[in-house]
Amino acid sequence: MGQPIVEIRTSPHIHSSPTVAQIMHNVIYALIPLAAFAVYQFGISALVLIITVLVSTLLTEMMFARLAGRASTLVDSSAAITGLLLALTLPPGFPLWMGAVAGFIAIALGKTLFGGIGFNLFNPALIGRAFVQAAFPVAITTWSPAFAPGRFVEFIPSTFTLPLMRPDDLSLWIEKINWLRGLNANPGETVDAFSGATPLAAWKFDGITTNSMDLLTGMVTGSSGESSALLILLCGSYLVMRRMMDWRIPASVLAGAFITALMLYMFDSESNPDPLFVLFSGGLMLGAVFMASDMVGTPVTPLGVLIYGLLIGFFTVIIRTFGGLPEGVMYAILLGNALTPLIEYVTQPRVYGSKKQTGAAR
Repeated sequence: MGQPIVEIRTSPHIHSSPTVAQIMHNVIYALIPLAAFAVYQFGISALVLIITVLVSTLLTEMMFARLAGRASTLVDSSAAITGLLLALTLPPGFPLWMGAVAGFIAIALGKTLFGGIGFNLFNPALIGRAFVQAAFPVAITTWSPAFAPGRFVEFIPSTFTLPLMRPDDLSLWIEKINWLRGLNANPGETVDAFSGATPLAAWKFDGITTNSMDLLTGMVTGSSGESSALLILLCGSYLVMRRMMDWRIPASVLAGAFITALMLYMFDSESNPDPLFVLFSGGLMLGAVFMASDMVGTPVTPLGVLIYGLLIGFFTVIIRTFGGLPEGVMYAILLGNALTPLIEYVTQPRVYGSKKQTGAAR
């Protein structure tokens, strides 16, 4: 008989049970309630926007996989998560063609350019959001009121705005069609009712703060998936309980924002909002739970995770307070992603048994 074959492999020898696809599927499960609440809050415009962005990311992923001669990468569901997250960061009345562009950019520049899943330096959904923030500044800051009457039977006028067209041009036509269908009693009504200010914009430009309970439960205007801080926390808790999210990241992000906001509030309570308003308003909760915690763009060292989260929270409040825009969490997370390699280098633990290097040795 021949000698038995001994197969030697490098570590790790014990593999964790969840696969990448399983983790991604659970993230999708956690995002579904947020998408459903967005549809309930803003109606069919939010629904078609989510579908459009999701289809855009999936088709772009499939196209680049085919161009590269690789097998389809749709099975890992990472493109679906990018599409869902991106759609939830957009205004519910965002024109559909712009949403499709955002989905394409998120996959093409935010993911494929870096080599695909596991190699991207920045969160792909935020790359797509940053692009449309720069390319379409008016559309990205045009908001629709929550729980508007008729939101399940008529679209927000800007939804079907075509390139080189203004939303007002199309909204008159939509109002006429709605009147012919018997949905509106007065054709030609002004479309000003479709505009609204987010709590952050109301504070930034008018000095008006919103009730914390309304922010917690989602009874406010905002992006499709950022309104209900409580629902976001519940969905994030599901991933934490399944051990598919490092709870220290969102906790440190929120802690960094709270500490910074508290210091500013104590310094000048007239000009700065209270810390609870800072935590529950805007996209901070969504960004802290579902975007800052992206496994690829976060440090792996325990101290690095803490520094990473605190910096994102700090940057968010600083940009909100001193920047020209009311929101800053998107840029804060992208800055945190960019600093991740440096944070990991600085916080790398010393190898057991080795001597601590001096500054000259480094």
